[in-house]
Amino acid sequence: MIRRTVTLGLAVAALTLSAAAAQAANPHDGAWQAVESKAPGSTIPPGFKLVINFKFGPNKLEYHSINTTRPDKPYISDHVTTLDGTPAPFPNQERFNQVSVTQTGPNDLQILKMKDGDVIAGEFWTFSPDGKTAIRRGIGKNADGKSHAYQEAFARK
Repeated sequence: MIRRTVTLGLAVAALTLSAAAAQAANPHDGAWQAVESKAPGSTIPPGFKLVINFKFGPNKLEYHSINTTRPDKPYISDHVTTLDGTPAPFPNQERFNQVSVTQTGPNDLQILKMKDGDVIAGEFWTFSPDGKTAIRRGIGKNADGKSHAYQEAFARK
């Protein structure tokens, strides 16, 4: 009897832990690769090579991207932020020194890249409910100060 109770208790504990682990994993975690798209508004040029890695936690986003469009000069971005819009440092960047991320819905993010509080780029991410694709729309200032809109498609890598 005791053996059966212990076995049943261990089984319940294992199921509880696996359910908690499943809930903890965010469906948008992982690597996302820019893909050429024929969708209206797409602005990804041929040869554009960008991979973005997201790792979500409770009110936290770890972001890492690498753009290897120019293999001799890769562009790397790393930051860790909260998901409540609080500005955080954006290290090792020439054009930005702050970033703010707001989760605006279960499949939506707003990312603002700033220089001393001035928004240089605003990105609006929409992840598909099936977790396979994402669209990034945004407006950014070039280094010469001129603004441009963009829309990019991403697929889970």
